Amino acid sequence: MHLNWCELTVTDTKGKVVFRKAWVTSHHLHAGTVVVIATVGRTRSKIENENNNVLKNQGDHFEHNFGHGKQHLANLLATLIVLAYLIHTTLDWIDVYYRTVRGLLPSRRTFFEHLRALLQYLWFESWDHLLKFMLNELEGKIPDTG
Repeated sequence: MHLNWCELTVTDTKGKVVFRKAWVTSHHLHAGTVVVIATVGRTRSKIENENNNVLKNQGDHFEHNFGHGKQHLANLLATLIVLAYLIHTTLDWIDVYYRTVRGLLPSRRTFFEHLRALLQYLWFESWDHLLKFMLNELEGKIPDTG
């Protein structure tokens, strides 16, 4: 297999290296394509880093779950975490009550702490009932979407 390689080094005004990254690609590299390849590579790295940062630092404990089990447990736990993240992201897009309640609380961690506490002591007939209860108790209002 034939592969091409390019490297990007960014320095500050004093010449100190502030960013260095290299990419291997099967695309043909020449003066007209190397900038595009480097830009796409940086963008992809940024997206991956931001997603992993959210999974590790927003209460999902993604990093902690790797290494448990001898065969498939680590992969199962990682898959469940990514699936939960997908559901939370979807809820944030489509559920105005979820999005509003989450916006009233300082972090996702706080949101899940509130959920855990409420569900230990109170019964709710539906997800909407739970979120409307939380919204009411937080004295929040659903934004008028017109």
